[in-house]
Amino acid sequence: MASVRSKVARCVAALAAGALLAGCGPGDSGASNLRFGAIYLDSQGFYAGVKKGIETAAAKDSHLKLLGNNAQGDAAKESSFMSTMVASKVDAIITSAVSATASVPSVAAASKAGIPVICYNTCINDADAKKYVWGYVLSDPYVFGKRLGEQAGKYFTGQKITNPKIAVLNCDFVEVCKERKRGFKDGLKETVPGAQYVADQEGAVVDKATPVAENIITANPNLDAFYAVAGGGTLAGVKAVTTRNRVGKTVVFGSDMTVDIAKALVDGRILKAEIDVPAQTVGKLSYEAARKAANGEKNTSFVIPVQPILYTADDKATNEKWLTEHADGIP
Repeated sequence: MASVRSKVARCVAALAAGALLAGCGPGDSGASNLRFGAIYLDSQGFYAGVKKGIETAAAKDSHLKLLGNNAQGDAAKESSFMSTMVASKVDAIITSAVSATASVPSVAAASKAGIPVICYNTCINDADAKKYVWGYVLSDPYVFGKRLGEQAGKYFTGQKITNPKIAVLNCDFVEVCKERKRGFKDGLKETVPGAQYVADQEGAVVDKATPVAENIITANPNLDAFYAVAGGGTLAGVKAVTTRNRVGKTVVFGSDMTVDIAKALVDGRILKAEIDVPAQTVGKLSYEAARKAANGEKNTSFVIPVQPILYTADDKATNEKWLTEHADGIP
């Protein structure tokens, strides 16, 4: 009777979180199954890729079930999901933390309950992460930004533009984005020290960022380039350049590959370079880390590195190959 009550409580908790936990069906005791929780920061391209990477890796393990939720960038939703996962006693939690500070209590609660937490892409602040997080799957955000900045420098140098006017579409609400931006500026400064940053506004979600980018062009009619720190900003920059008739005059340097971004690279008139962390690889490594943590293994290296990939408009063959390999639309 106690085991039945435990199973009922676990299933009720899963349903309350808005996800069906496999193993709650009739006739399935779930006794031999590991159960992992996975939280995605939002539903944009990168996180869809991470989700696919996690699910593909987990599908190879018949003894593992997943409970997944989308926090939608909301710390309150994230906290609710984490609490549900802790209450249902999952064996590990994979998460991209909404906030370096606001996410600390829920991550700490999971750790204190004996549930290992694996971060990917974003995490809580370093000091607390070292206490409460088993491992962090991460592409160094500074290196990520610096490589793109260096490529932007090559472009401007080739175009003989010594004092380019640049607008940043940022995602500064996430610490990783601040590091990306710092890296970009340092990388560009190495070859184009005269670069001028005429605007720096939030632009992480394409629908919200597009009018922001359009207004920036209106205020800066001689804008040379947008630097988009996230994928939504990349597409917003491309759209704004098109709608404001700046094709051939204003270019975009972007972050995070999606199908639409790859198509813009193949076109090549606006988007000149894109830096990306392979999302499905991040998902796969996050799952593998969770599996090790759930088995009680120690992590010999807190950061589990993922190397970024730089794509340029000049390399159409590689960009077309990317589209072929991601025909399902998931990066």
